[in-house]
Amino acid sequence: MPVPSLFPTLLGLALGYLMTLCHTTPSLYKPTQMMAVCDGRKLSSVPQDLPEDTEVLSLNNNQIERLQNGCLSRYKQLRSLSLANNGLDAMESNAFKDSHYLEDLNLAQNSIHPHYEQTGQSLRFLSRLKVLDLSGNYITEDMAAGLLQNLTSLERLSLAGNLLSRLDDSIFSHLHQLKELNLERNQLYEVDRAFDSLHNLQRLNLAYNYLPCLVNFEMSQLVYLNASYNTVEWFITNQNMEEKFQLETLDLSHNKLLFFPFLPSHSQLHNLLLSHNQISFYDNLSNSNKSDMNPNVEFYNVGANKSNITAPLWDESLHGDISSVEVLDLSGNRIISFPQGFLQKMPNLYHLRLRTNCIESLNISSEELPSTLYELDVSNNRVTELHAGQTSVSELNNLTHLNLSLNDISRLPPKLFSSLPRLSTADISYNPIGICPQNEPTNASYSDCVIWRNIASLRQLHLGGCRIFHLPSYAFEGSPLTHLELSNSVGLKVMPESLTGLSESLQHLGLGNTGLRSFDFSPFHQLKSLNISKNSLSNLPFSLVGLGLKHLDLSNNKLTAIPSEQAARLARTLEAVFVSGNRFNCCHLDWYRTFEKVVVDREQLTCLDRTNKAHSVAHVDGLMCYTSGEESIWWYILLFSSVIVTFLSITGFIFLTLKPRVLPKAIKKRCLRATSY
Repeated sequence: MPVPSLFPTLLGLALGYLMTLCHTTPSLYKPTQMMAVCDGRKLSSVPQDLPEDTEVLSLNNNQIERLQNGCLSRYKQLRSLSLANNGLDAMESNAFKDSHYLEDLNLAQNSIHPHYEQTGQSLRFLSRLKVLDLSGNYITEDMAAGLLQNLTSLERLSLAGNLLSRLDDSIFSHLHQLKELNLERNQLYEVDRAFDSLHNLQRLNLAYNYLPCLVNFEMSQLVYLNASYNTVEWFITNQNMEEKFQLETLDLSHNKLLFFPFLPSHSQLHNLLLSHNQISFYDNLSNSNKSDMNPNVEFYNVGANKSNITAPLWDESLHGDISSVEVLDLSGNRIISFPQGFLQKMPNLYHLRLRTNCIESLNISSEELPSTLYELDVSNNRVTELHAGQTSVSELNNLTHLNLSLNDISRLPPKLFSSLPRLSTADISYNPIGICPQNEPTNASYSDCVIWRNIASLRQLHLGGCRIFHLPSYAFEGSPLTHLELSNSVGLKVMPESLTGLSESLQHLGLGNTGLRSFDFSPFHQLKSLNISKNSLSNLPFSLVGLGLKHLDLSNNKLTAIPSEQAARLARTLEAVFVSGNRFNCCHLDWYRTFEKVVVDREQLTCLDRTNKAHSVAHVDGLMCYTSGEESIWWYILLFSSVIVTFLSITGFIFLTLKPRVLPKAIKKRCLRATSY
């Protein structure tokens, strides 16, 4: 072929390659914008063959180590540029000279710290920049000050995952338009009036640092503050401010708070997250008869240039305005009880989470709890006494989720749960409490059993690990449960009539570790999830095949195989199945090939060979059983052949011994015939 004729072909191939290098398309958010996505293409420089009107350019996960002068001059309409994870360590001083419209710049996960001054010079042209991500660049506070000195238009800034340790009032002094600041995962131990000039700041993230306290808090314009995962012992606002704080979410979880935070005197706080601290309330000390107990405490440095003050351990004027709180999470603290009327100070409270505390007594009534309460979680405490009047309980019209699990409650008002008009989810698992039979008298104030019948709103019920040995007949009649958990009630006897009334509603049933040997599941047409693990099942209940199960837990039983027909019918609907911990036969794994795609615990699944040696099913040799079987058949054939040959030899020897003349005559007759010549 002549050389000139190759040129069109090579040109077409080259253009095709360039077209596949970057994907250009109109923006999903603004159809009039042209977007070019060139992520993960091993590029070492900014491509120069894209449309000139490109406004959004993504170059993440490439190998662009340097931005050279003029590399972006082709794209004068560029508004968004992303260069995350490129190993970028330098920018020439005029790299952004022609990027007058750039508003969003992502430089995350690079190494710009060695030449940060040069990078700062290159950023001076970005007079319209609103969003800047500098996370994961090994930047110190001095470097940050140099990088940010000319970016007065910034509205969102991320310095997460860097090496910032101490912030003063100079680092952000020029960022008057800043609305959102992310400083998580640094090494911050001190913030010295660093945010005083950020009058428009609304969202501040200080999580995963080393801040020991947040005092004299005066950022009234802030809407969201996340200071979780620090070492904060005190949170104190300036309560002398008459201005109303705009703070809606305050996250102080996973710190070392000893006291409830000192909140603003006027606020609109909605979400107060205080889990995993060391908070307790000490108002009970003021009522103590012990003369050596001092009910007062001295608070140091509550306000700037103010003398120390002495106040009661529980003083509502110090703890601020909590009237608008909707979510209060105090899980994982040291709370024994609340001060009198404390919860009633939150008339808009919807979610109260108190799991893993030291609560010993609980009063579920409208006198103690706000009537707005939607969720109450008191799980994993030390509750032995639960007080509730039937009339006052019924006034909790919004209570939908109630979790009392992992306590030591042995006596309850038997009609407690039926008195809550909107109760949808109840969890009293792992408490020594039973279920009242149908003919049990229910007029007693307290009983060692609870009634679960005729609760029209109830949908999910968790009774695992309770003191239930016999499930009464019609135990849940009139309660349209979709989720029933009875697992870990060892020795539980479940009769067919025990679940009467649930055949058309029940979708999840937990009977794991109950000693179950057999059960007829065929009436439960709506069942989608079933847990029958840790039992003594040697055969898969045939009644399962007619159900449309999606999740099935058969682990830790005594199954040796699953019939192929049952496996095939179950596989039509199953999305996840657990089968490890059984004694499956390595030579009967046809069912596994049917289930293989939906077996969740395949890495833990083993089977036994003929010598009871365990093998991982995922690595079983397919010829193991075939080879073993063939070898045993040939041994039988060889043995049988040997017996036959021996028998024939002995028979022939005896015959010839008894009739010695037969052999010569036979030979003579056969071999000494007359021949014709």
